[in-house]
Amino acid sequence: MIVYIVMLLIAYAIGSVNFSVIFSKKFAGFDVREKGSGNAGSTNMLRSVGKGAAALTLVCDILKGVVAISIAMIIGNIVKDSNKELLVQIAGIAVVIGHTFPIFFEFKGGKGVATSLGILLMSNWQIGLICLVFALVLMILTRMVSLGSCAAAVLFPVLTLFINDNYMVLTEGKNGNTYFIYSVILAIIVLFNHRTNIKRILNGTENKLGMKDKN
Repeated sequence: MIVYIVMLLIAYAIGSVNFSVIFSKKFAGFDVREKGSGNAGSTNMLRSVGKGAAALTLVCDILKGVVAISIAMIIGNIVKDSNKELLVQIAGIAVVIGHTFPIFFEFKGGKGVATSLGILLMSNWQIGLICLVFALVLMILTRMVSLGSCAAAVLFPVLTLFINDNYMVLTEGKNGNTYFIYSVILAIIVLFNHRTNIKRILNGTENKLGMKDKN
């Protein structure tokens, strides 16, 4: 039990390192949460600070998911009687929660999409790439980052029901359904974080790339 608690705390701490706040203060002299949508993520960084800072934030947020899952795999290999799949899933959920509610930044963080991408690519690169391409296509067609993000979040649990290969950690004899509940929890977190965006999408007032943020 202790190993799972330790993993949760490590992943949460990693997620709590909010690069958008750090980079916006360093490069622009203000907290990005005070500008635009008030969200501490790469999209608001793009609108409020610029392309370079947004790209750097995006990469670092993805790496948070990669690092958290990597540590879970390492711990799983060291602690022989541990459930490696459970460690990976705890790490994935905790790092996204940390990104959303960062203890180091007044519990006001981002929406967890980039970090979730890092988690998906590490959990199952095939599912991660499918979700990424699906999201990008929707974003290009609609110019709404939120729509692509939410749609990919919903697609993740669906794919775990049909794809049983390319999982980084999967006990012999088990299938992708082992990751279904995990994927549903991650999807719920992402959708919850986008609840105001979803309302605007339904109302036809959602912000689009290239337009000034309305909120």
